[in-house]
Amino acid sequence: MSHVPHELAEEFPEFVEKMHDLKVSDAHFAKMAEEYHELNRKVHLAETNVAPREELAEVDLRKRRGALKDEIYAYLKAN
Repeated sequence: MSHVPHELAEEFPEFVEKMHDLKVSDAHFAKMAEEYHELNRKVHLAETNVAPREELAEVDLRKRRGALKDEIYAYLKAN
């Protein structure tokens, strides 16, 4: 598979080390990161037409990914 854009390390390069530490020490963060990863892969597959979706379903995936990204950013800033 080609490069998947919008991975967390790419989105938050200043928090790469912190994200790694939280993934192994904080179950809640690990769950959010895994959910983001899954959503991001689904969006990428839809955008590249590997696994096309109806437009509204794709938009919904992007909105969910964006909301989760905001939640992860807030969590990274607070911890």
